[in-house]
Amino acid sequence: MEAAASARSPLIGMPAPAFTLADQDERPVSLSSLRGRWVVVYFYPRDDTPGCTCQASEFTRLLGRFHEMDAEVLGVSADPPARHRAFIKKFDLKVRLLSDLDHGIMARYGAWAESPLGPGHPGRVIRSTVVIDPDGVIRHHWPEVIPWGHAMRVRQKLEDLHAKTP
Repeated sequence: MEAAASARSPLIGMPAPAFTLADQDERPVSLSSLRGRWVVVYFYPRDDTPGCTCQASEFTRLLGRFHEMDAEVLGVSADPPARHRAFIKKFDLKVRLLSDLDHGIMARYGAWAESPLGPGHPGRVIRSTVVIDPDGVIRHHWPEVIPWGHAMRVRQKLEDLHAKTP
């Protein structure tokens, strides 16, 4: 499912939408400040839920491997920084978690779905991931993600992309 959907993604090859979001310590993190490095941005629904905990824990376990490939890993949800801090502390997470409180960045990356019932009804986060190259271009996009094993699939894709980069 993930591979087929990725191949059809209109985001691949496009400049990554710029963002500045607060991390768990309420420090601003700008995509532009990471230019020159690979960046993995994964969007997830909510801190401290089973799938989201699995995903964050897997990225934490593999974080050293991502850093070896000069890649930063950022998780983005609508949770506020204080909730991110509690989530990080509870599960000893090492990934940086960013707060997109109004879903604006998620929407620009195709990771937010408005409610079909219209305004006033809650929308939903689409669990998805992008890999952004050092020039700020989206090189891979998983528009629907199964959290279990996903971090390993992202690491493998990043290795493949590294091998294709001169």
